[in-house]
Amino acid sequence: MARPIIQFVRRAAKAEKKSVTKKAKAKPKPTIYEVTIPAGVTITVEEGGLVKVKGSKGELSRKFSGAGMSVGKEDNKMIFLTPSKRKKDKAVVGAAQAHLKNMIHGVSEGVVYKMKIVYSHFPMNVKVQGDKLVIDNFLGEKYPRKAPLLKNVNVEIKGQEVTLKGIDKELVSQTAANIEQITKIKGRDLRVFQDGIYITEKDGRKMV
Repeated sequence: MARPIIQFVRRAAKAEKKSVTKKAKAKPKPTIYEVTIPAGVTITVEEGGLVKVKGSKGELSRKFSGAGMSVGKEDNKMIFLTPSKRKKDKAVVGAAQAHLKNMIHGVSEGVVYKMKIVYSHFPMNVKVQGDKLVIDNFLGEKYPRKAPLLKNVNVEIKGQEVTLKGIDKELVSQTAANIEQITKIKGRDLRVFQDGIYITEKDGRKMV
């Protein structure tokens, strides 16, 4: 009876070896996102996932982490890698790729948002005072409305047009949102009262 037992053990060991090999081969490949570094832009990667991007318009830095993400530089490419196959983790790495593209665009070309001052009932007086955009006589109100202007965002007012410039897309877009939000009308018929300051162009993309 010893012989059949030995054969059974050998067959089981062989089957287990095949199973382990099959599992090893089936191991999922990491998700990799790449960003090409254009001429005129310098990127350095520091410890902890801190990435510094420098171009003709200035310099930005951001820390990329989470989702088991690894960040590296290879020749003229930036590499974002995660071994995870979870949709949530892949989304985090995809967002990191998008942020880096925005940083590269900002330091090389700059970010420009345009807004339009609209009024039909009460002429508005719009001006920059320090780190605030001050709006006088909005809907005939006695006290001015004030919108915070974020750091390193330049705001120019010419006639009915407001132009916001900077290198950080998030700061520029948030400043524009602050201005638009502060002139939001509540408690009135919006078909009649359309006064406000509205975003008309986002970095070259016109709003419909």
